[in-house]
Amino acid sequence: MAKSSAAGLLTSVDSMFTTQEERDNAQRSYVTDLPIAEISDFPDHPFKVRMDESMTEMVESVKERGVLSPVLVRPMPDGGYQMVSGHRRKFASELAELPTVPCIVRELTDDEAIIIMVDSNLQRERVLPSEKAFAYKMKLDALKRQGQRTDLTSAPPGPKSRSNKELAEQSPDGVTQIKRYIRLTNLVPELLDMVDNTVLKEKGTLQMALRPAVELSYLPENEQNALLEVMESEDCTPSHAQAIKIRDFSEKGKLNPDVILSIMQEEKPNQVEQFKMPRNRIDKFFPAGTPAQKIEDTIVKALEMYRKRERGRER
Repeated sequence: MAKSSAAGLLTSVDSMFTTQEERDNAQRSYVTDLPIAEISDFPDHPFKVRMDESMTEMVESVKERGVLSPVLVRPMPDGGYQMVSGHRRKFASELAELPTVPCIVRELTDDEAIIIMVDSNLQRERVLPSEKAFAYKMKLDALKRQGQRTDLTSAPPGPKSRSNKELAEQSPDGVTQIKRYIRLTNLVPELLDMVDNTVLKEKGTLQMALRPAVELSYLPENEQNALLEVMESEDCTPSHAQAIKIRDFSEKGKLNPDVILSIMQEEKPNQVEQFKMPRNRIDKFFPAGTPAQKIEDTIVKALEMYRKRERGRER
């Protein structure tokens, strides 16, 4: 009898300090080591797993101390498990040649898994615009299927179980910024890469800010590709004002390659004067596919050597 009373007391104390959701999750979760080969990646996972300096450090850490924080997986109906949170730890474990990885195994619906996957990855130190774009879209679609209406992408009438403010509080970005990121999912991959380049800052790549990219996301695919050709030939990206003008011509049905070129050649505010030369005049000096920045650096270096030689002759 005393044993029964003690058990009842423990249950009562547990109820005081945990939520019902936490207790439900505890009942359907357990921790175990699983073979890495039995864990599949999350479908359409929007967050890239890159072999960068951070990953190299993680691999060394895993080799020395193992995976300290378990990954989150869910069991699949046809056997095996699906990664929900921990793709980088799994990849580091594979590179460290570990046979297993510690896992929290939890029963989750598709939409529950999407929401957890997005929320956990958005807390990373560096998240690319393209990653945020598709992640926010996936989460909003999941919330809609759960009956939690938002007006981030539209403004339907009727009550909503979760306000825009509440949703934004769960994310590192505000409502307006989330809407902008979601618009990026309408860009062709090459233009979206240029937005990511503003974060990656790789030398010799074209970079495009978020605001002009949002304006260009309203262009149909064929016009985006036409713009892409001009951007690559002119080796530049549009300012916000130029992007607005391009979108305006598109909505009026007047956008074509000549109009795009004319807009892109307009001088931007505070633009440094540039010297331009037809690419075909120097192509023979460089291998096909040489980035524009490398060509520019090589020419400047050659001119410096030429000036140094001429000064030597004058002496």
